[in-house]
Amino acid sequence: MAKKILLIEDDPFLSSLLKNRFIKEGYEIVLAQTGDAGIQAAKQGGVDLILLDLILPGKSGFEVMEELNMDPLVPKVPILIISNLGQDSDIEKGKELGAVGYLIKARTSIETLISKAKEFIGT
Repeated sequence: MAKKILLIEDDPFLSSLLKNRFIKEGYEIVLAQTGDAGIQAAKQGGVDLILLDLILPGKSGFEVMEELNMDPLVPKVPILIISNLGQDSDIEKGKELGAVGYLIKARTSIETLISKAKEFIGT
């Protein structure tokens, strides 16, 4: 059975690009384009990794993490942040909220992102 990744990203081009690449690598992808949709998808369970943008319509990625952390019924899943927010304070906040990694989109290739995701969920 394929490992499942929840991709919470509002950029349609990047979402499509990542979805297609992860499918090619043998993963199943669940897409959410808003923070609220991401929370709902995470609450349904069954995902092995969450790739989370921070700047989203509605709830921010930080708010998504806070809400998931507060809900004892949500399964604990590794969260890998993918964002253009690169300030040390943003990176620190992401790690404080439990992110297993923090990738800055502008400085990260698709190959690196896929490789990092594989570290947390395997192939």
